[in-house]
Amino acid sequence: MKQYLTYFLLFLASSGAFAQSDNKPVKISHAEPLYIDLIRDLGARKGEKEINVGWIMEDQNTFITQSGFAEFEFSPVNRLGLEVEVPFRFSHTIRPDHTDEVIPKDKVEGVKMAAQYTFLVSPKNQLSAALGSIYEINLHSYATFRKTRSLVKGNTFNPFLIVAKKWGAVNTLLYTGPSYYQQFNSEVREFNYQVNLSMHYVLPSSNFIGVELNHETSGKQKITVIHPQIKVKIASGLAIGFATGIPVNVKTQSLSFLTRLIYEPGRKK
Repeated sequence: MKQYLTYFLLFLASSGAFAQSDNKPVKISHAEPLYIDLIRDLGARKGEKEINVGWIMEDQNTFITQSGFAEFEFSPVNRLGLEVEVPFRFSHTIRPDHTDEVIPKDKVEGVKMAAQYTFLVSPKNQLSAALGSIYEINLHSYATFRKTRSLVKGNTFNPFLIVAKKWGAVNTLLYTGPSYYQQFNSEVREFNYQVNLSMHYVLPSSNFIGVELNHETSGKQKITVIHPQIKVKIASGLAIGFATGIPVNVKTQSLSFLTRLIYEPGRKK
């Protein structure tokens, strides 16, 4: 855990060193996916902030689970975005024909801390690229904590690369990177790699309609989910997004639904 936390802090320090500038840099407005969202806008400018609150419902075949998350994103310096997120599970409904099914406990999943630095902005090519990392502290449920007096379950480290390009009103984006999870006091170790592609058509009003293709490989297991989505502006600095998860392998996975409320305080056009 200390090793990955050290890497994360070093990344923040090195990113900040390259980003110290009060002059507003050039920024390209790329559409941000709703399911695998970015830590901050690509080419983020100092002082930008964003608050996200989301709700997810997933059909797990034998039971239906509801979860949510709260995120706070900000840019302390130009081109550097930081984020703190708290994901949680709060409701499970067992199907009538699976009354003996063992379901996950309601809990705060953990605390995510993330950083993203945009190292390339090319107005000529309408292209942006960024590097980032996510460090998550995974927590036990309250019931487990009462039994074991252990709060932290493990940690996850996820470095990533983002490349985005605009083709007029059409926005495309690649988000990819590995993820490593380790459970403390256990032999459990998980390594997976994700490749997420998205394409959005952005309207003059900044509303958009698009799709994400999210692919994850973990050992011999491969999971691919298609997320059609739409984002609608409600008021200045306030928008809401909807996404439906359609798994490619319907035999082992079922549908999901996500709602994301997006608020940017002091947003200026």
